[in-house]
Amino acid sequence: MRVDPLAPLLDLADVAPALAGAREHADAAMRHRALRRHGGQVAAEVSLRAAVASAALEGHSYDLEEVRGGTVTDPVVQGALRVAEGLTGLVDLWPRAPRQVLAKLHVLAARGVVSANDLGRLTSGADRIDALSALITKNGEKSDPLLLAAIVHAELITLRPFAGPAGVVARAAARLTLIGRGFDPRGLIAAELGHLAREPEYVGSSGAYATGTPDGLRSWLRHYAAAVTTAADDLTLIGDGVLATA
Repeated sequence: MRVDPLAPLLDLADVAPALAGAREHADAAMRHRALRRHGGQVAAEVSLRAAVASAALEGHSYDLEEVRGGTVTDPVVQGALRVAEGLTGLVDLWPRAPRQVLAKLHVLAARGVVSANDLGRLTSGADRIDALSALITKNGEKSDPLLLAAIVHAELITLRPFAGPAGVVARAAARLTLIGRGFDPRGLIAAELGHLAREPEYVGSSGAYATGTPDGLRSWLRHYAAAVTTAADDLTLIGDGVLATA
């Protein structure tokens, strides 16, 4: 019987309750009545905001309405939009061939930012990417989806294994994990919004994770839970807005 290698992380102080609270917030938000008749509109708005937030976390911040209006040509923003649009088509492949999906995400994110020769090509961290891929393919079904997504994100944001906007890839891979593992099957929980709203904590806790200490891991996991909780609250606000204009 295969043992979940991430299970001990749930014993870190406050981690299990934080993840459980985030899950409750997400479940409540996904019951919003706007999703019954306007689910497509809500999902499109979440996707747009997630892309804009992910680009902002890479230092390319633009007004949401300018991006919506199509006037922003920044290649990092455009890459984040391509990634957001392409997520659905990568969900099934992600648990079977994560390295292939990471390469595809980088091609989408970094086109026009890095040279064509660097698109989809690892620049560092190959051994840890192999270990992460094994975790996803061999043990992913055993792990708590939210916990697994947090580790996927942290590993990739720490390694930055691709040239250019590697953070966009990391955040997208985490979203794929939440979608594919059934935590967020419709892709409505944009953790990117929570990371941006808590950006100093995001940066600090990811740095703490990189130390590999129990306190560092705990800091990151608690942040991730808080970011997902914020994203769930944002979904509720988006749903309210859609109903108000319907």
